[in-house]
Amino acid sequence: MPPKRILIIDDEYEVRSLLSKYIERMNGYEPSLAKNLKEGLALAKNNSFSHILCDYYLAPDRNTKDVPQETAVEFIKEAKAAGISANIIVMSGKAEVDRAIEVTELGAVDYLAKPITFAQLEFALRRAEERERLFKENIKLKKQVQEKYSFSNIVARSPEMERIFEVIEKVKDYKTTVLITGESGTGKELVARALHFNSIRKNGPFVAVNCGGIPENLLESEFFGHVKGAFTDAVRSKKGLFEEADGGTIFLDEIGDLPLTLQVKLLRVLQEHEIRPVGDTRTIKVDVRVVAATAKDLGELVRKGKFREDLFYRINVLTIVIPPLRERKEDIRLLIEHFIKKYNKIINPKKVKGISPEAMQILLNYKWPGNVRELENIIERALVLTEHEIIQVEDLPVGLHSIDFADAKSSEESFFSPDSLSIKKNTKKIEEKLINLALSKTKGNKTQAAQLLEISLPALLYKMKEYGISV
Repeated sequence: MPPKRILIIDDEYEVRSLLSKYIERMNGYEPSLAKNLKEGLALAKNNSFSHILCDYYLAPDRNTKDVPQETAVEFIKEAKAAGISANIIVMSGKAEVDRAIEVTELGAVDYLAKPITFAQLEFALRRAEERERLFKENIKLKKQVQEKYSFSNIVARSPEMERIFEVIEKVKDYKTTVLITGESGTGKELVARALHFNSIRKNGPFVAVNCGGIPENLLESEFFGHVKGAFTDAVRSKKGLFEEADGGTIFLDEIGDLPLTLQVKLLRVLQEHEIRPVGDTRTIKVDVRVVAATAKDLGELVRKGKFREDLFYRINVLTIVIPPLRERKEDIRLLIEHFIKKYNKIINPKKVKGISPEAMQILLNYKWPGNVRELENIIERALVLTEHEIIQVEDLPVGLHSIDFADAKSSEESFFSPDSLSIKKNTKKIEEKLINLALSKTKGNKTQAAQLLEISLPALLYKMKEYGISV
């Protein structure tokens, strides 16, 4: 590794010389010296430095007449304007708090009082580097999160999910409250995160809370916070989840489980955009987008008096309905491939390459009461248990084995699209099913499958690619 360069800017020769010797004693560092602001800026603009040590007061260039004494404030401003990214550490003969606050607010990473010892300097450099490392790591993690929850990383190609992506794209930047409904395991939180991380609020917090997972007596304090002494155990003030989500999004999962007493207060937050911590007399303005989700029928809860009608209409401004997995069979193959790749990286050194046609057909025929979450669990289990490169029927849970290709006969009515009598659309479904059956009977032999289907091998390969069929 090349040495990290450190620029020392100080108008006193003795200080420059001492700090230079300190730096030369450290492994992996190389000093450069400047005696005034002009000289320091020139070096900083034309060279790459990891750190810059700058004295607070700097005598002006002797060749310049009638110029007042310069300070590190001017240096920091000009350095930032010039795009200099080095860590700037300010030094001063006076340990003044106001001066330290002034330079750190402008962008300095530290403030050291002279005289500076070797240990103090070494510690300051290490601290600046650790701060820089954490900052870069934070940026990297944010980028990874945003990439993870981009639309392209939600594994789906069904028309139903494509329509959901279109809705998200239209509403992502508005503050409109969104209600996401769907059975358990369909991916409601994933859609909520996609909504947040693709919006103008993506750099703000995303706070997820399960409304049914918090004891009722703690809900108000968790949501809105409390002040010290508000109740017996309130030994210090605490921010609530809404305040933590300020500038971002709060995701209220299973909102149907909220007790009626808290529903009233949530309605006020949605209407007034302000909260009142427990035990406080003041209100706090919050800028939060609310995304709610439920697997329950809120309309039925309203009729039973278990959910406030006014709150229902307030959160039901825009509804996204995620269909169950059994209604979007097109996504099953993609999800299986995705989970095999995911768990190959985590748990399976043998690198499973795929799934047999027989096992695939069983998974395609299954009704998936647990939706995507259940499918993920089954694929993870199969990768743990399998002794082959291809997942076999015996690697699947025993309860699924009874589902075979004959099940298709009992579901002929549901096989065709109920909302479309298009011959073109339904012919594609028949072709895909026949190809899977042929590959299953021939145990993946494409040549034999093509003969059974009475089509050429190139035609079969083309159709397999078109329908995303793999063996």
